[in-house]
Amino acid sequence: MTKLLFVCLGNICRSPSAENIMNHLVEKAGLGDLITCDSAGTASYHVGNPPDRRMAAAARKRDIELLGSARQFNKQDFENFDLILAMDRENYENILALDRAGKYKDKVRLMCDFCQIYDLKEVPDPYYGGLEGFDRVIDLLLDACGGLLEYVKSDLVDR
Repeated sequence: MTKLLFVCLGNICRSPSAENIMNHLVEKAGLGDLITCDSAGTASYHVGNPPDRRMAAAARKRDIELLGSARQFNKQDFENFDLILAMDRENYENILALDRAGKYKDKVRLMCDFCQIYDLKEVPDPYYGGLEGFDRVIDLLLDACGGLLEYVKSDLVDR
């Protein structure tokens, strides 16, 4: 079982979207028994809250339902997950700050490293912007999750 963790700041916009998009793609590919996904935030602002309603509406336009509730990233996540995907550079640095010895550095990647179409280096936070920002993030995450799925599938074959 490959375990993926998606991480943003508050765990109500970008990371739950990535988690649910990836789950959608994994199920479509018939790989639900081989890949599992979760999400978390580096901050505790929204712990227990559902995904942002604007993000959920943008995802619903693409027939993807955003499920789950926000939780904060913790040190145990390094052990529990095979790959930790940060939405932006600040999230990446905050995650690595919890791994002072650098033991898990190879597990932490930027989500946009897996984009196949978009050339952005970070997933922008749509929280304080207009509705078009939420649509843009869903499209970007669909691209990145598609690339991530190909990466994970090739890793599964190599095992």
